[in-house]
Amino acid sequence: MMFRHVFYKASRVPMAHFKKLQIFKGFSGMLEEMVGDSDQRITRLLFCGPHFPASDNYTREYVQNYPFIKVDDVPFDDVPAVIGNYDICIVKNMRLNADVISCAKRTKLIMQFGVGLEGVDINAATKHGIKVARIPGGVTGNAASCAEMAIYLMLGLLRKQNEMHIAVKQKVLGAPVGETLLGKKVFIMGFGNIGIQLAKRLRPFGVKILATKRNWDSYLQNSCKSNASPTQIGMNDDLVDEKGGHEDIHTFASNADIVICCLSMNIETAGIVNKTFISSMKKVCSQSDNDLSQKLRGALLVNIARGGLLDYEAVHYHLKSGHLGGLGMDVAWTEPFDPDDPILKLSNVLITPHVAGVTEHSYRTMAKVVGDVALQLHAGSPFTGIEFVN
Repeated sequence: MMFRHVFYKASRVPMAHFKKLQIFKGFSGMLEEMVGDSDQRITRLLFCGPHFPASDNYTREYVQNYPFIKVDDVPFDDVPAVIGNYDICIVKNMRLNADVISCAKRTKLIMQFGVGLEGVDINAATKHGIKVARIPGGVTGNAASCAEMAIYLMLGLLRKQNEMHIAVKQKVLGAPVGETLLGKKVFIMGFGNIGIQLAKRLRPFGVKILATKRNWDSYLQNSCKSNASPTQIGMNDDLVDEKGGHEDIHTFASNADIVICCLSMNIETAGIVNKTFISSMKKVCSQSDNDLSQKLRGALLVNIARGGLLDYEAVHYHLKSGHLGGLGMDVAWTEPFDPDDPILKLSNVLITPHVAGVTEHSYRTMAKVVGDVALQLHAGSPFTGIEFVN
C-alpha cells in the first residue's frame, strides 16, 4: 500500500482508574497520566485522500504530544480496506457510500474537516450506529475565509485579472479598463454563515445587497447586524437591503450585477443555476471602450459553494454567448478540474483550486476541533465544537 500504516493493539483503561484520574487531575492532566500506560488504547483518525493536505498535517501537529492519538492519511482506493481500523474518519472530498461505511466496524464518528457532508451516506452511517458531524464555519474562521475569497473573485472579474496578466506580458500600461464594486447590486444566494460574513465585508464597498434564504424566521435578527462601529458603516445598518425566499431567486437574479452562490449542496439545489436561472440574470448597460455608445454585457457569477450547483452546459453556453459576463469559481463540477476544459479557455473565467476556506486561521482552528474531538472520544467525554446531522 502507498502509505505509512502501523496497527496498535487496542485495550480499554479500567473505568475505576479513569474516574480516579478524573477526580484528581484536570482533563489535560488526566490525559498526560494516561500516556504512561503501556497498554493504553490508541484512538485512530483516518483522513481520506491526498487533497487538502494541511488538514491532516495541522491535526498531527496539534496532537503530537498525545502518543495515544494517531493520525493517518491514505489514498482514496485504500479507504475501504482500512476504514475498519479507525475510530474517526475525516472524509474531506471522498464519497463515503453505504458499501464503504459497512466496512467501518470500529468507527464511532464520520466528520468533515469543514461543513459539506453531501458525499456521506448519512442514512447508512445512522444504520450502522455511526454519528456524522460537521464543523460549523461561523466559529472557525472558515466562513470568513470563504467570504474573502468571494470578494477576491468578484474583484478579479471586475478588474479583468486575465487581461491584466496579458497587459503585463505585453508591457502595456493603463489597460484594461476595469469596473468597481461601488454601486453594484450583489445577490447572495444562500444567506448562511458564509453569506453573513460576505455581507459584512461587502458593506464598505458601497453595494446594495439582495439575499435569499429558505427560512428567515429561523434567522436571528441580531446576527444580521454588523460588528463594525457606527463610524465605519453608519449606525450598524442592516446587512441585507432586500430579503427573499427560494421563490425569489429569478427575480433577484434579474436585478443583480453579481450573483454569489453560497448554497448548501443537496437534492433540491443540485443544478439550480441552470439555463432558466442564467437566462433570468441581468444584462448591464455600459459604455464601449472605443466610444460613448452603449452596449450590453452580462452580469457576473461567482461560486464558492459546490460545483454541482451549476449546470455546466448552461454556464458554458451563456459565457460564450455573452449573456453571462464572467465566472469566478473556487469549486468545479469535477475535482480536480481538467485544466484543459473549454471553459478555462475563456478570458472572463477565473478559477481557484478549492482554497476558499484554506487559510492558516481556519485550518489551524479546525485542526484543533478535530484534535479535541479525538481527545474527547479517547477520554469518553462529550464532544464539543462539532454539529451532528444524525
